[in-house]
Amino acid sequence: MEFLPLFHNLRGARVLVVGGGEIALRKSRLLADSGAVLRVVAPEIGAEVRELIERSGGEEILRGYTESDLNGCVLIIAATDDEPLNAQVSADARQRGVPVNVVDAPALCSVIFPAIVDRSPLVIAVSSGGDAPVLARLIRAKLETWIPPTYGHLAGLAARFRHQVKGLFPNVQQRRAFWEDVFQGPIADRQLAGQGAEAERLLQAKIDGDAPATTGEVYLVGAGPGDPDLLTFRALRLMQQADVVLYDRLVAPAILDLCRRDADRVYVGKQRADHALPQDQINQQLVDLAKQGKRVVRLKGGDPFIFGRGGEEIEELAAHGIPFQVVPGITAASGCAAYAGIPLTHRDHAQSVRFVTGHLKNGSTDLPWKDLVSPSQTLVLYMGLIGLPVICEQLIKHGRSAVTPAALIQQGTTVNQRVFTGTLANLPQLVAEHEVHAPTLVIVGEVVKLREKLAWFEGAQASV
Repeated sequence: MEFLPLFHNLRGARVLVVGGGEIALRKSRLLADSGAVLRVVAPEIGAEVRELIERSGGEEILRGYTESDLNGCVLIIAATDDEPLNAQVSADARQRGVPVNVVDAPALCSVIFPAIVDRSPLVIAVSSGGDAPVLARLIRAKLETWIPPTYGHLAGLAARFRHQVKGLFPNVQQRRAFWEDVFQGPIADRQLAGQGAEAERLLQAKIDGDAPATTGEVYLVGAGPGDPDLLTFRALRLMQQADVVLYDRLVAPAILDLCRRDADRVYVGKQRADHALPQDQINQQLVDLAKQGKRVVRLKGGDPFIFGRGGEEIEELAAHGIPFQVVPGITAASGCAAYAGIPLTHRDHAQSVRFVTGHLKNGSTDLPWKDLVSPSQTLVLYMGLIGLPVICEQLIKHGRSAVTPAALIQQGTTVNQRVFTGTLANLPQLVAEHEVHAPTLVIVGEVVKLREKLAWFEGAQASV
């Protein structure tokens, strides 16, 4: 290990920056954010660097560097494009035993700046020892996506209760076990879900010995239309900590594979007239599993609240006092339309969009047809494959032009995506000539004709 990673408390300490240009600006921002008092020395100092100096309560010195500029400084930064000057600054700092960083010159550094993920008070640093700073930044970017800002709030929660816990458990092993339980349980879940007051209440109750009996929780997670890249960060985090996953037939296998490996997986898929598990039994199973102390992910294709029956499930959970979270997902209308190159609204073609289910609770396709035929409206029909001939016939019958562009998208956003485009008059026949299987989405409106210009994702199969 070439460099020992340390975190330096610079609050109120004076730091010398030699240079006043763009290179110096990048370092000065970090130093000012950490609370350092800047002393900047350069013949010319940029306006943004001046603002940082003023904000930090520091000083600007408009001249060339001299060795006396190091007086009273705890850290030295050489940030110029003058290599001999940078080398001199490094030598002077080392002579005094003061840590020095020379930008883009690892051999002249006694300390280096890592790539930082700032979730204060949680801070994560990544370094390549100066050998591959671009790689360090790329790794930092990955960590930024894996560690949401709410982890900083969780660290702040621990800080507020640290002294109480230390007084309660004088043994370090006991404290470690206590915090591991907090960070992996319902208290952390509440904080990460943005329910800070409830997290504090639960943590205080745990400290006081009044914590309620362990109760599970249910997460209704929108899995999106199929492409795993469309999952939200919160969805992925909750999927990774679930004890049990209940999933339906619209959840792509690639998404299911992202769930915690040792979680129990229960298929509860439903399709027209063929329910693997009736909805009331799904509701009851969610309640039963949570009462067993399980963390349950109810994984749904698309969004739980758009034709996903999520509302029915959380009604049952609320009636039994089961904690739950709802994680929105990208609904099929947005995802499939985007991947098919069909904008749902467009200033020249559609000023509104309407989402409709292709069949009702009683299995019929008796929709409010008069409300669906406006030529300036995009119509999106979920679960419309079986009733497609009736849908197109009724729209034409109630006033929508027979030549209105229409599209059917099969397995949208996945590598198996297929898109069939035509008109209200011929789309049913076009689909009937090909072997088409659910899940599908139907889009009706003038925006469909833009697909020829805007399509960018074809999946593995040709479109028709």
